[in-house]
Amino acid sequence: MLVVGVIVGFIAMGFLSFVPILGPILAGFIAGVIAGGGALRGLIAGFLSGIIGALIAWFILGALGTVFGGAVGAMTASIIGAGLVILSLYSALLALVGGAIGGAIRSRKNK
Repeated sequence: MLVVGVIVGFIAMGFLSFVPILGPILAGFIAGVIAGGGALRGLIAGFLSGIIGALIAWFILGALGTVFGGAVGAMTASIIGAGLVILSLYSALLALVGGAIGGAIRSRKNK
């Protein structure tokens, strides 16, 4: 269920990323609840959903930069994408907190 939690958390991160602080926490919470297995497993699911979202955004930026700008566009998009990955670590950390909370609640409910 960890992989499913990460995928659903990533999708939720895409939709909720427009809400500054609460969005990543809720996306991580959703990933943690779906992953189940306690706070640690939820923590991992939340963090991975944030990181995977950043890496996919970096890939899309690079591909679009190559299509529209050639080599210079690809280089520019890659530099901007690397900055995006670094800046999105805060979202991954917030998703980590939400995932730990969601996983803890899910494991508490199962007992």
